[in-house]
Amino acid sequence: MLTLLSDPVVFTGVAGVLGLLIGSFLNVVIHRMPIMMEREWALQCAELRGEAAPVFEALSLAQPRSRCPACGHAISALENIPVLSYLFLRGRCKGCAARISPRYPLVEATTGLLFACAAWHFGFTTAGLSAMVFIAALIALTGIDFDTQLLPDDITLPLLWLGLALNSFGVFTDLKSAVFGAIAGYLSLWLVYWAFKLVTGKEGMGYGDFKLLAALGAWLGWQMLPVIILLSSIVGAVVGISLMLVARHGRNVPIPFGPYLAAAGLIALVWGTPLTVAYLGIRL
Repeated sequence: MLTLLSDPVVFTGVAGVLGLLIGSFLNVVIHRMPIMMEREWALQCAELRGEAAPVFEALSLAQPRSRCPACGHAISALENIPVLSYLFLRGRCKGCAARISPRYPLVEATTGLLFACAAWHFGFTTAGLSAMVFIAALIALTGIDFDTQLLPDDITLPLLWLGLALNSFGVFTDLKSAVFGAIAGYLSLWLVYWAFKLVTGKEGMGYGDFKLLAALGAWLGWQMLPVIILLSSIVGAVVGISLMLVARHGRNVPIPFGPYLAAAGLIALVWGTPLTVAYLGIRL
């Protein structure tokens, strides 16, 4: 089996299928984790106020089974095949014909495609398998941040520590670069946050953004931070201006920055070295 996976074409195909399956689970994470966080906060607030704890329906990333939010129809295994089930059902619930968001197959297809790209680029190696974990975490954070403007510590902090652990063996960079990447990643946005707050009196970003950039620095090293910040800022500015012009998105309506950091991190994972050398002149 290991010999078979060492073939680039086979490993890429297997990774793509695995990505589709993981993408289906990521949809659950994106939907349920913010709800679980809100319930935990409600329990903590009730405890601090000395009130009776609110009662919620049991909810985890594994239970209960996925179901239609409109009619409660439980999703069967045949209705939960990544991408194919959405196409077969024509984007509607089998129970009530309510429209299913196209984001579900989009997350599945994107995860499958990115897993396949990572497999082809890194091969059947520790770096290739680790890159898939990196991709899955960033996709989950992107979806959650788009929906709630939250970047959960339950994802960002383990991602940071995992990056440091992997790079203690030099998987993507050396440990010294990883440690300074985590420190510089956090402090750079922390300084921007406080500078913006002192000048405007407003908060320009959340603390989750600091932790996410620290995690990217831990995985890819401090050398990649300039290109990550540059790419994320350009994409964020373009999207923000487009939303204001096309969708009449108000200037005072916050736009999540996490998805742009995540996208820049994915680009840097594969093309960070040539971009850094070509445009910033930093020799790695």
